[in-house]
Amino acid sequence: MSRITPAPRVAMIGGGQLSRMTAAPAAALGVGLRILATDPEDSAAQVCGDVVIGSHDDLDALRRVTDGVSVVTFDHEHVPPDHLRALEASGVIVRPGSAALVHAQDKITMRAAIDAAGLPAPKWCRVDTADDIDHAGETLGWPLILKVSRGGYDGRGVWVVDSADAARDLVAQTPLAAGAAWLAEERVNFRRELAAQVARSPHGQAVAYPVVRTVQVDGMCSEVVAPCPDLDDERALQAQAIALEVARALDVTGMLAVEMFDTDDGMLINELAMRPHNCGHWTIDGAVTSQFENHLRAVLDLPLGDPRAVAPWSVMVNIVGPVDSEDLPPLHEAFAHILARDPGIKVHLYGKAIRPHRKLGHVTVVGDDLEDLLDRAHHAADYLMGVIND
Repeated sequence: MSRITPAPRVAMIGGGQLSRMTAAPAAALGVGLRILATDPEDSAAQVCGDVVIGSHDDLDALRRVTDGVSVVTFDHEHVPPDHLRALEASGVIVRPGSAALVHAQDKITMRAAIDAAGLPAPKWCRVDTADDIDHAGETLGWPLILKVSRGGYDGRGVWVVDSADAARDLVAQTPLAAGAAWLAEERVNFRRELAAQVARSPHGQAVAYPVVRTVQVDGMCSEVVAPCPDLDDERALQAQAIALEVARALDVTGMLAVEMFDTDDGMLINELAMRPHNCGHWTIDGAVTSQFENHLRAVLDLPLGDPRAVAPWSVMVNIVGPVDSEDLPPLHEAFAHILARDPGIKVHLYGKAIRPHRKLGHVTVVGDDLEDLLDRAHHAADYLMGVIND
């Protein structure tokens, strides 16, 4: 009689698009995927067959979703650290672990660790008092960047301020999340923004994806080009080496995205994400192994997949809800035009209701003519967003 070995099961905290895009490679690997979603209509809950409804800040819900699974991982970093430590104390395998994830949860903790590891980053200081604001301006210069250490994403929680008075007004008028503090950083004069992604497993195997160029609009990723155009091999290897060292120094398990500023003096680390990331969505169609499959492989301590690109260029453009989105028809109504005009375009929708400034999906196209790919990807995204109608 044949024996069927029970498949490993992975719990993913969060029902957003990252969990949704993890479902397909989980099924291909024969891995069970259970998600914690806040609502049955959440992006991932629509496509995953094993869903626990609850909040990421509810320890009981976390215990339910992790009961009987092989490992727990994340599609966001907002789970309270005390809850993660409680899960670990009860024997749940958490990857990345709480000691690593805290660096993606708190920007001040991250900045201190990056400095301790001797890695390049913007100059910074913590701001607690009015005197600290004056010191920040004297040390870092005006204008400077003010960030909340916890809870910010997609440009939220980040401000450019050009004077001490403006900084004091902002601090006075902006409530902080529990455990958060203010972080001041120098405003970096950079050529472009890059992202280097790596996957790392518990036993230390690591692979690095091609370094990509990212374009931000209103603090949100708009476009990704892989590999970064006009980035020489030496600088690309430098960015990959930085990301690999961050993963090693912070003991990251799973996918790690290191967002960087490319400056005249070299690379500077801007942000970290210890999960699949928007900068890596191109890998679904443009890499041998997607970031989502490699995240699963890594957290399960399986051999990692090949991160190389399958074509000279990949372009990904986000589909974002326009400001005037009330009269925008369902995105699927645009499919006939998009898919007939360009059979090579790949459209990924997240099953979300249309709202202004909300990530609704993305398009990807791969090939050997970068300018053509950029034109095609932006046309498709613009048509889907109602920016153009032909």
